[in-house]
Amino acid sequence: MQELAPWVSVIGVQNPSEIVSSVRESVTSAVESAAAEATTVSTAVSSQVGDFIRTQRNAAQVSLRELARTAGVSNPYLSQVERGLRKPSAEILAQIARGLKISAETLYEQAGILDRRSGTPDTVTAIRSDPALSERHKNVLLDLYESLASTPVTPTPQTSQEESP
Repeated sequence: MQELAPWVSVIGVQNPSEIVSSVRESVTSAVESAAAEATTVSTAVSSQVGDFIRTQRNAAQVSLRELARTAGVSNPYLSQVERGLRKPSAEILAQIARGLKISAETLYEQAGILDRRSGTPDTVTAIRSDPALSERHKNVLLDLYESLASTPVTPTPQTSQEESP
């Protein structure tokens, strides 16, 4: 406490315990703020992946019960995932992806586990959801698409047809 004595007069506080109390309040407030923000981000990600799963399930015309059965999860759990109340693990996402017949990578990106590929999200989703393509073909096509989408486009000069005399 004696080390604080010179600073106490500089900052205008008579009691060093007021400094400690003030610092504790600031730290507590910062921790609570960070925890609230982390919960908000986690909820947003859970809701986003849940919405995506529901959209994919509806597009595939699969009932919640049928997907739960093929994915090996319970109906209530899958319902909670779709509503954003639960954040599924990577393993559960892989099982759900298998049940939806889409790549696990797709769900991992939606859940924030993997970085998103560059390009238009609708194009990436369309490639991943195409039942005519194998997983290997989808990955090759996505790699090619990503490399083309990330390459800057250089404009080519327009060729005009010259009129002949």
